[in-house]
Amino acid sequence: MFEDRILTIPNALSFVRLLLVPLFLWLVLGPEADEWALVVLMVSGITDYLDGKLARQLNQTSKIGAILDPVADRLYILAVVIGLSMRDIIPWWLAIILPLRDVLLFGLIPFLRTRGYSSLPVHFLGKAATAGLLYAFPLLLLGDPGSDGEVGTMENLARVFGWAFTIWGVSLYWWAGLLYAWQVRRLMVSVPPVSAPAPDAR
Repeated sequence: MFEDRILTIPNALSFVRLLLVPLFLWLVLGPEADEWALVVLMVSGITDYLDGKLARQLNQTSKIGAILDPVADRLYILAVVIGLSMRDIIPWWLAIILPLRDVLLFGLIPFLRTRGYSSLPVHFLGKAATAGLLYAFPLLLLGDPGSDGEVGTMENLARVFGWAFTIWGVSLYWWAGLLYAWQVRRLMVSVPPVSAPAPDAR
């Protein structure tokens, strides 16, 4: 059960993750400091794991935490695909289809609200997809030949595994999105609309 707490350790970790998003974009697009950008992604992954674990262990779940965690995940995915596509590491079509899925799901929120819901629980497939993508993008960044154009064994391996995780992650990401849309459809059929409050007669 969520509580209306804001100042918790998990929420602080989520705020740190959000603050690191613009730093990651600057590192990738400005000085192209890929090593530091990878460090930022690693810190993001660690804090993503810790905030959920600590929220459960310390009984510090909260409504704002339930919002911050998926928002931070999606912002990181968006930042990474923008950065990598602008560096020509991934094609633009990939940078479009990932946010497009979230735009389509965002369009389902008004339908949920007619049934008294603001969102549905995050599905395991969605978590697996996010994890796959957060593995994929650092590997693709490692596989970038850089300005010298030289590609070694490590870069080739990183690129191969990076694209394997990318294909798997994108597939699961859309599968989870379609499952979410199906759940919304079932909810619309099985749950009656929420009645609007009666107007004040005064």
